[in-house]
Amino acid sequence: MRRIGATVAMAATMWLMLAGGHAGATVKDAAANGFTVENEQTVPVAPDAAWKALVEDIDRWWPKDHTWWGQASRLSLQPHAGGCFCEIGKDGKQQALHMTVSFVDPGKTLRLLGGLGPLQGMGLHGALEFKLAATADGGTRIVMSYRAGGYTPDDLSKFVAVVDQVQGLQLQGLGDYLRRAPASPAAIRPAATPSSATEAGRAAVQPDPQR
Repeated sequence: MRRIGATVAMAATMWLMLAGGHAGATVKDAAANGFTVENEQTVPVAPDAAWKALVEDIDRWWPKDHTWWGQASRLSLQPHAGGCFCEIGKDGKQQALHMTVSFVDPGKTLRLLGGLGPLQGMGLHGALEFKLAATADGGTRIVMSYRAGGYTPDDLSKFVAVVDQVQGLQLQGLGDYLRRAPASPAAIRPAATPSSATEAGRAAVQPDPQR
């Protein structure tokens, strides 16, 4: 019990280190066995361009200090059901499957399943969802929500505010990237097809022949 409690404390500390001073947007609910957090950004690009950046350029906008191997990491996202949100280290042997894509409605909704960061090692599960909607001035409102929970003898609500802060920083990364448009490659590249995304993901995460 003490060991598990220490694990939760260490996880909370890790989230705090990553969160810095960012103010989280909304803690929708929190209980001992789970929580829901929500953050949002409004960006000055159309939903199609925002979607392309979300699914194609995640390695460009996701904060590298929110990865397992920092600047040496390469992130990839396969935007189809069953696709991998994966990370691979510099030598190709360090690999992580962060989440699995479960729902894709291009330009509108992307949903991924899994425990992010320390939550994965604790055996917890979550649903991360991005919802995109056009604004009256031609921009896009992006809402990022994360609901996580599962069995643990400790109170998960103790660090929900920190998770909210970290999620806010991640969405801020996407927002800042899109505000640099039209310089953003996402504004001019065609969206990846499921087949090309699959091949790109396979190339990014190669199995270790020593395993």
